[in-house]
Amino acid sequence: MLLENKTAVIYGGGGAIGGAMARAFAAEGARVFLAGRTPATLDAVAEEIRGAGGLAETARVDALDEDAVNGWVDSVVETAGSVDVSVNVISQDALFVPLIDMPVADFGRAMEKVARSFLLTTQAAARHMVKQGSGVILHFGGSDSTNRMPGIGTVQIGCDMVEAMRRQWACELGPHSVRVLSMRTGGIPESMPDIPDMEPVKQQMVDATLLKRAATLTDVGRVAAFLASDHAASLTSTQVNITAGALVD
Repeated sequence: MLLENKTAVIYGGGGAIGGAMARAFAAEGARVFLAGRTPATLDAVAEEIRGAGGLAETARVDALDEDAVNGWVDSVVETAGSVDVSVNVISQDALFVPLIDMPVADFGRAMEKVARSFLLTTQAAARHMVKQGSGVILHFGGSDSTNRMPGIGTVQIGCDMVEAMRRQWACELGPHSVRVLSMRTGGIPESMPDIPDMEPVKQQMVDATLLKRAATLTDVGRVAAFLASDHAASLTSTQVNITAGALVD
């Protein structure tokens, strides 16, 4: 198995993307620790993993609370002996407002949440990974330098900020054999609400691809498991394109 005897922490582990990664990690032998603010969704994913024979534990953690994040990661390492993979897939508080109309205070709060969450969760894992001399920090979203969509407010800006942090973290952690990666997405239709209004949006995602199929949650989990494994040992400071050709390099 790709991740046998590995320990993975996933912030936002109760969501569609985090849950997909958690299930894939566990299926490949990892012990997964799921964090979030909604125990019911975390427990649902954990129960599914356990039902399939995997190992999963949950904790209510606010990824904006420095003491809570550090304390939780320390407890994971004390329990499992290491933290080998750290994933933050907490969704942004997206503001879909043209920038010319964007309230400055609202923009600042949205950007601060993204920056604080990714800085705190990466710091907490990196401290242990540097001591271990190994580890993988994985982000989800990716940067799109060809973006031509107006009105998406803070969404792409937030993703680009995370990518800038990913590049800097990779430079600083590389000498310690810690890899930092992103998965570049063009949207996962399965992760979106199953309501009539969203069907045209989902179809647009499919139509935009070269393969005429959008990435699935299963795809997300399988690629994430590969990136977190030693099979991807030569990959760091890059984003892996899972858009099925919707976004081309």
